[in-house]
Amino acid sequence: MAEPSKKVAKAIWYDPAVASSAVGEPVLKVLNSLTKEKVEFRPMHGRNVKWYNCGPTVYDASHLGHARNYVSEDIIRRILVDYFGYDVHLVMNVTDIDDKIIIRARHNYLIDQLNAESSSLSEALITQSSEGWTAYLKSKVLGRFPPNDQPKAESAVDVDAAWNLVLDKEKSDEKWWAEAKAADEKFTMHIASLRKAKDGIDVAQKALYGKDTSQAQATQLIESVKDVLAPYLDSKFGSTLTDPSISRTLAAYWEDAFFADMARLRVLSADTITRVTEYVPEIVTFVERIVKNGYAYATDDGSVYFDTRKFDGDKGGGVEASKTEDEWNHFYAKLAPGKKGNKEALEEGEGALTSGAEKRFPSDFALWKASKPGEPAWPSPWGPGRPGWHIECSVMASEIFGDAMDIHSGGIDLTFPHHDNEMAQAEAYHDCKQWVNYFLHTGHLHIEGLKMSKSLKNFITIDDALAMYSARQLRLAFLGQLWNSPMDFKESTMQEVKARETAIDNFFNVAKALIAESRAKKAAFDGRHHYDQTEKELVAFYTQTQHDFRLALCDSFNTPLALDRLLELISRTNIYVQRGRAAVNVSVVELIAKWVTKMLRMFGLGEGVVAPGSIGWGDAVREGESTVDRDAILLPYLQVLSTFRDDVRKLAIAQAPPKDILALCDRLRDIDLAPLGVALDDQEDGKALVKLVNPDVLVRARDEKAAALAAKAANKIASAEAEKAKKRAKMEKGKVAPAEMYKVPNVPDGMYSEWNGDGVPTKDGEGKELSGAKAKKVAKEWEIQRKLHADYTEWVGAGCP
Repeated sequence: MAEPSKKVAKAIWYDPAVASSAVGEPVLKVLNSLTKEKVEFRPMHGRNVKWYNCGPTVYDASHLGHARNYVSEDIIRRILVDYFGYDVHLVMNVTDIDDKIIIRARHNYLIDQLNAESSSLSEALITQSSEGWTAYLKSKVLGRFPPNDQPKAESAVDVDAAWNLVLDKEKSDEKWWAEAKAADEKFTMHIASLRKAKDGIDVAQKALYGKDTSQAQATQLIESVKDVLAPYLDSKFGSTLTDPSISRTLAAYWEDAFFADMARLRVLSADTITRVTEYVPEIVTFVERIVKNGYAYATDDGSVYFDTRKFDGDKGGGVEASKTEDEWNHFYAKLAPGKKGNKEALEEGEGALTSGAEKRFPSDFALWKASKPGEPAWPSPWGPGRPGWHIECSVMASEIFGDAMDIHSGGIDLTFPHHDNEMAQAEAYHDCKQWVNYFLHTGHLHIEGLKMSKSLKNFITIDDALAMYSARQLRLAFLGQLWNSPMDFKESTMQEVKARETAIDNFFNVAKALIAESRAKKAAFDGRHHYDQTEKELVAFYTQTQHDFRLALCDSFNTPLALDRLLELISRTNIYVQRGRAAVNVSVVELIAKWVTKMLRMFGLGEGVVAPGSIGWGDAVREGESTVDRDAILLPYLQVLSTFRDDVRKLAIAQAPPKDILALCDRLRDIDLAPLGVALDDQEDGKALVKLVNPDVLVRARDEKAAALAAKAANKIASAEAEKAKKRAKMEKGKVAPAEMYKVPNVPDGMYSEWNGDGVPTKDGEGKELSGAKAKKVAKEWEIQRKLHADYTEWVGAGCP
């Protein structure tokens, strides 16, 4: 009979998540402009993220503020994709039709046309320039005077008097000047433009008087007055410029320049690029539906405005919402409710070519603008026109993402009215209560504490910035600031950035050198694991750093804190390496260096394509460098080696002292190997650690060291010369013998009448005995001169003069 089966005991499994020592995974939270606080990031569709980013209005060169915005957004995108593992679909628009583009394009076209037509300097050209100058003075400057005190500017005499009054105000009325600048941040730029134009007109008048009517003089005049003349020409002829290619040509040029700048800054391209001019039919359909939904109205001139009063507080969701008891109301200006009536912001959002005279309420804004003569136009049910600024993003984002998106981003200056108007339009169109779930706004950028402005002469284009700093240095600077906070771009900040870059460079170079040396030597098995307490502590610090790094990025992408954690790990590893090669477990250094590399490259700080597990920034692959030329690579190194061997042989044959051979070794290390990117670090065991470093870095360091030594030597010589001059000046005081110091020509004739045997005066010029105090004073001065003269005589005798 078979024995009854026994029940097999089952081992107990303990859930590690509930253990007392368990540390939960941090949750990503982002600073949401809609809530003004950090909230948990929860995409609508798992790990798929819909992200729309406001792109550039392409009418001028991109500046450092644009760089800060787009690089910061690129860093966040890389963190979401490469660190947190989200699948992000990034859409970015290009505003290629806008009031600014139209105005700039017409101005450029009219100035170019005037240049083409002006084959010589003429009285008519000077008169036209003067008229433009006067019109600019009236519109940009004289309006700053109170209405009752505005200077007359009817005749040429009046205009000159008005201009002189403005210049006098600059010198004598600080209050007026400060108020003018406060009212118009471009005021000083207007004054500078007027000055430049005035000088140009004066030069042209002198040239015409001197019979120099050359084309060069005409070109010079136009160049000097173009800033003040272009608006004047536009007021006269702008309405005649009906060719749409005028605006499109300008926009296309600056769009190409923008994307070239982004590529140099290593900003990843958006997954989808949209342009306003490509979506005009969709914009018309979108506006029609908003009108149908009751949230917009057409005006007599053919424009369409959004009705903010009708929208704000209106019940949303329609009949279906009432059935489900999910009732809600629309809300206008979710991001900045306190700015609903901000006239200045509203007018700026409408554009310089839009008067808004026919809208019903001040906060209403244009969805569709009736085109005036000289403006591009597309057909619509309301007549020829063009899109308003705010509508473009609502339409293009809806075309790609539908009635909702996860993230919308842009600069903080776009919060109101642009982004608030975007949401209102989209929510009016879709009849939805929340079109955007997370709004991310990057902070302002200032230069040395001041707002960046051409009038302050601190306007830095991206091209200017990249001439001063590398793309990596700029990105490191932006990483060192919270993306949503204001940033003050200062020289001291960039010096800190360079120091950080150098510290990371050195860490990578040492790590790579140790790893390469370890692999080349293939150390023999010694029966020890080389994983002692020091290694355990370093690896524990590395593990904690990884956790702290994640905590920082989960805290609304706190890159300054994350970067600090990386630098602390690098510093701790450097201390470990300084124990000496024999005491270093290279595998631990390699582990840390690989992770640091991965994180820095995740931030976008790397260059080129690198193999998995490699260490360092990487190197940008230039065109034509994919093939290896063995001779070209080896020959420079072999030549240096051969030259060194020849020089050593010569010294050995000549039985030169050891110091000469050591000097030769120093020259090899400091001079010959630097251009080859080889650094030799002398170690305590007498064997140099070989490091491969960017040649430019080594040559720069070598040249800076040489320059410092030269400066030190020059300072030493200068100090010696200064001391010599000081000595000479002192000795010169003793040149006069004490017996002659109170006699002509060393004192005025008739000052004294009698002297004692030493030449000390006893009576003044009138034959009177010197007073006691006077006698003591001249005796004391005589004694001082006696000592000085003795020193001088000794100095001359030594041949010093």
